[in-house]
Parts: sequence; structure tokens; C-alpha cells
Amino acid sequence: MNESNDGKVIIHAAPAGEPMSDDYTVDAGGESVPVYCCRVSAVPLNQVWPGYQRPLDQTERAAFACCGAESPLSVRITSCREVKSVKVRPLSRNIRPAVNGNRIEMTVPGPGHLTVEVNGWHNALHLFVDPPEQDAPRAGDPNVRYFGPGVHRPGRIELESNQTVYVAGGAVVYGSIHARRASNVRILGRGIVDVSESERGQGGGAIRLEDCTDITIDGLVLRDPDVWCCSLFGCRNAEIRNIKLVGLWRYNADGIDLCNSQDIRVRDCFVRAFDDCIVLKGLRRPEGNPAVVSYHERPVRDIIIERCVLWNDWGRAMEIGAETSAPEIADVVFHDCDIIRTVHIAMDIQHGDRAVVRDIRFENIRVEGDDFNLRPRLQKARDETYTVDPQDDYRPYLLYIVIGSNFYSRDRQSGVVRNIIFKDIEVTSKLFPPSSFRGADAEHNVIGVTIDNLRVNGRRCTSPEEARLEIHPHVSDVTFVS
Repeated sequence: MNESNDGKVIIHAAPAGEPMSDDYTVDAGGESVPVYCCRVSAVPLNQVWPGYQRPLDQTERAAFACCGAESPLSVRITSCREVKSVKVRPLSRNIRPAVNGNRIEMTVPGPGHLTVEVNGWHNALHLFVDPPEQDAPRAGDPNVRYFGPGVHRPGRIELESNQTVYVAGGAVVYGSIHARRASNVRILGRGIVDVSESERGQGGGAIRLEDCTDITIDGLVLRDPDVWCCSLFGCRNAEIRNIKLVGLWRYNADGIDLCNSQDIRVRDCFVRAFDDCIVLKGLRRPEGNPAVVSYHERPVRDIIIERCVLWNDWGRAMEIGAETSAPEIADVVFHDCDIIRTVHIAMDIQHGDRAVVRDIRFENIRVEGDDFNLRPRLQKARDETYTVDPQDDYRPYLLYIVIGSNFYSRDRQSGVVRNIIFKDIEVTSKLFPPSSFRGADAEHNVIGVTIDNLRVNGRRCTSPEEARLEIHPHVSDVTFVS
């Protein structure tokens, strides 16, 4: 670990043998920062769980760099390409880069997660500035599985109650972390957990916890999961903070999935996912598959997601559903988050099962739109390629609520949606995004949606017409606060 002369930047050397990016060099506080490689989606072309992996010609290289700081930090980036334009997201951080040739200089205002997009969003650099670690475990501490700097290949790690996995800065762990029916488990560090060496469906994602309680997940970079990246099933009392998810390019590469779980806090995270970014689900075991544990009698309740930065390459940024097999999905808050890119929908309730979905708040959400958006498509043949129509004016949905059976539905009855609030939503986009609300029938309907201070490019929307909101049958009590 290196610290600059003023003690404000913490940098961990990359382990020997780990492939590094040659697209960028990064200096922070006058010190060189390692720049790692990751693979990301290049086009929004998807299939529903085929028996093979996504072809690499649908992907591209990207890069990420990590350092630590607790105060403003000077950063210098050198691009291997001529810099014709550069954009630093989230825009809400108000970072104004200075460009000189292929060099970019800027001041980062303390901890936070950014993307630096040179000549557009392809081959982006992801820059993660962490707060300093507090009370990090040490090698030899009891009940700690400690991975120091270097490359490790432990395969699947099984956590038991009162155990900790610690991945130090400068460590890359090729494997995955699992626990079932464990309590007081911690997964910590500033290193990288990489699932790239697991075939599709064999790794179970980077972190998979089932029926666990009292959970802390903090600080790690999670890269290239084979399926959902960080998932909790039937869990209670979890704190997920400051994790960075990159390199999610494979089919079904969701970011954070919270399924039939309660009392969960997700804070200060970065998620770039091919499939959905942060998703709340209710899951029922598929019929005829007793090997899969079902938690469908447990609610999804008391969830807070705040101060997160989300980039979605195929699906939804913030979603409830599409599986909603639970007694209820209730008391959920998405707060103070930046959606820097999405493809299908920014904020979504896709209600396909029986739950009562109620008391959901999306508040202080900032949504950024591109001047041109690639239209998502489902692949009809394995060798199908994606072609770009430069005349397409496609734009993702902003707000979306729908009740009705879908491909993933498992319950025999539909549910209802009650008391949804969209408050202080700020959209920055050349293309005005549409929104849509739809119920299923007179009994399975949407009642009570409040839209309070929705602004598009600074202009407040005070009616469905101004918001470009379509209100379909079986939806009532939609209110715009004036």
C-alpha cells in the first residue's frame, strides 16, 4: 500500500500476473493507480437463459481503477486515444475535467464512484474512490478467511456463522462466496472477487447468501459473475455498502438481487450490470425442482437503497419484480441515487405474481439520458448480430408500473399495487422519456401514485400530459403535487 506525501490517497499495488488495461493510465494525488481490465456489454442483445454463454462479439473492453481518499483529490488520466470529448458521470457531482491532448485532469471531491467516458460511452474508465477502511481484520485473526495481496484461486468459499472473508487491497480472488443458514457473517476488503473462471451457472455469482442473518458486505469489487452477481435469498438484517460491480456482461448478469428478504440497507454502491441493476424479488421454487429452496412465504420488507450509482446495459436500473411471489413487498425506499444510463426502464414495478406491493418510495433520483440510445432486442437465433439504426429515436421508460402475468410468473393469482411515491425526480436528457402505469383488472389494480416534483431538464411536470405518462385501465388516484 502506498500513500502520497500529503497522506490523502491510498493506493494498493496490483498483483503480479494480473492482466492490466493499456487503454488508460491514472494518477491520483501524484501517485500511479493500477488500472484493471473488465469486460462489459457493447450492445443490448439478450436471450432468456439459453444453454450456452453470450458470445464475446457482443462485448467490449472497459477499465477500472481504485484508490482511497477522505478529501478532495487531484486526478490525472491519460488516454491511449485522442480525447475529442469527455464526460464524467454522475453529472450531479459537477466535475469539470480539463483536457489537454490525450490528458484529462480533474478534482474529485472525496469518496464516490465515477465513470469517465472518452469520445462516448464505449470503453469507459470506471473510477472508484473509497473511504479509508475502518478496523480491517488482520491475517491470523480468529474466524477470518484472509486473502492478502496477490492472486488466489480458492474456488467456492463456504461461510459459516461468525466468520469473515477479507480480501485485502491488491488481492484478486478467483472464486465465489456462499453461505446458507449462517448468522453474523462479514465479507469485507478493498480487493477483487472475480468469477470469470466459472462456467455459466456454476459459480452462483460472486456472493450468494441464503437464509442468513446479520450480514455485512463492504468495500469489494465484484467482477464478471456467471449469473446474478450479489444475491440474498430469505435473508434478514443486512448492510451492503461501498461495493463496486463491474464486468457484468454475461446473460442474466444482474447486479444486486434482494429476494424475500427483510431489513436490508444498500448504501454507496456502484453497479454496472448487463441485466437489471438493483432488484427486489419474491421467488417461488419452480415446480418439479425440489433442489431449489423456496422462500415465497417470506415478505420483502424494510429495504433502503441510497447513494448508489447505476449503469444498466440491458434491463432496468431500479426494479421490483418481475417475480413478486411473496405475501407483500412493502416499505421500500430508493433514495438519493444516480441512474447514469439505462436501456429499458429507470424505475420499474413489474408485478407478475400475488404480492401486495405497497408503500414504495423513489425519492431524490437523478436520471441521465443519452442523445442516442440503442434499442434493446431479444435474440431470435444464436448467430444473430446487432445492427444499429442511426435514425432510431428510441428512449427508455422513466416510470413504469404494470400488473400482469409474465414469463417469470409462478403464482396462480395476481396482486395489487398501493401507495407509490415518486418524489424529487430529476431527468437530464435531450430525449424526453415516456412513462406508463397499467393494472390487470378491476380487482388487481394500481391505486394511489403520487408524483411530486418531477423535473425534466429543469422544467417541472404537473400533469400526465406534461410528464408523457400514459395511464391505462385499472389505475386510479394518480396525483401530481403542485
